[in-house]
Amino acid sequence: MLTDAKCRNAVCPPEKKQMRFTDSGGMYLQVSPAGSKRWFLKYRIAGAEKQLALGSYPLVTLSAARKARDAAKLIKAGGIDPVQARQADKLKASVGSGDTLTAVANDWLERGKPNWSDTHYVRESRNITKDLIPYLGKRGIDSIKPIELLAVIQKVEERGALDVAHRVLLTAHGVWCHAIATGRATIDITPSIKKALKPHIRKNLPAIIDPIEFGELLRASDAYKGGPIVRAALKMAAMLFQRPGNLRAMRWVDLNMDAALWSMPSEDMKRTKSQKINGQAHVVSIPRQALEILSDMKHLTGGGEYVFPGLRDHKKPMSEAAVNAALHAMGYKGRHCWHGYRATGRTLLRQVLKYPADVIEAQLAHKGQITHGGAYDRATHLEERTPMIQVWADYLDKLRIGGDVIQFKTA
Repeated sequence: MLTDAKCRNAVCPPEKKQMRFTDSGGMYLQVSPAGSKRWFLKYRIAGAEKQLALGSYPLVTLSAARKARDAAKLIKAGGIDPVQARQADKLKASVGSGDTLTAVANDWLERGKPNWSDTHYVRESRNITKDLIPYLGKRGIDSIKPIELLAVIQKVEERGALDVAHRVLLTAHGVWCHAIATGRATIDITPSIKKALKPHIRKNLPAIIDPIEFGELLRASDAYKGGPIVRAALKMAAMLFQRPGNLRAMRWVDLNMDAALWSMPSEDMKRTKSQKINGQAHVVSIPRQALEILSDMKHLTGGGEYVFPGLRDHKKPMSEAAVNAALHAMGYKGRHCWHGYRATGRTLLRQVLKYPADVIEAQLAHKGQITHGGAYDRATHLEERTPMIQVWADYLDKLRIGGDVIQFKTA
């Protein structure tokens, strides 16, 4: 057994590389010829001898070294290698500070932010700050029980926001997975909660897919008296069926009227941040009828940035509410919405005009329907989409006058 006096007086002869002075329980003091002294614990795992450094003497006293030895032996008794446990603690300290739900969630948000779109980041951040942190934020994440998280998410259900409740659970799943990966939680408690939530049946956005009814909508849009900008947007929405956010923010600079092309920069598309940076522009052919509309709009809004500027502030694009308000005024509330033009185009082009699904999906700016489509399928099908969109615009003209309507079975 060592004493403090023996530790102070321990020396290593110059002809030796080191000297070991044993204590008890596998601990020893290793002394070098230069006089440095370090504590080690010798132990065996699966028959293999290993060493755990316990610190330097006299910074770590004999008493402190023995306490460290005893703590390490307790870890080993639990079936864990003390060296690996120490390495795990170092990694845990390096990946984030704190093990409360707030600390883990904020760490998860900041690590995800570079790869997420701004919209996705805002939504995840709102779910955390509004619905998780106020109730569980100060708790250690590994101490939170499934029933406690369920109670919090049920508060969201009580607001009548069933869709939001499921989104909050999905956010919590991301936080718990991050906690496990960074050593701050042992299990993901979110899967056991999903079946306890009220089911949320997602409803499709209202869209007219019957040719005769859609022809009626086209005629009503032509007769709309709400203003030339909104009336033009209604017509363009039907012909191009792009996302409302892209159409209302259409810029003159992105239009090539001579080539009849509209090029939407990748950063304007509904994509992840990585896809926005690395993705291609989404190019849409402009049919003859749309070019005529744009020529007329040039006289109205050509002096500004946007083809469809806002009513109150011409420096901003028109709001999505403008077209939906027009549809409501025409009596189509609950029957058709701005986003519904995409479903109309997708359905009628496929079922009536018989165009290939991949070509239509490319027009919609959706990923290719093949394995690894997002990474490898960069086909734009523009050569096929150009005649398709003209045929589509001509077809809309026929629907508008009520002629050459092909019915299709919906069941």
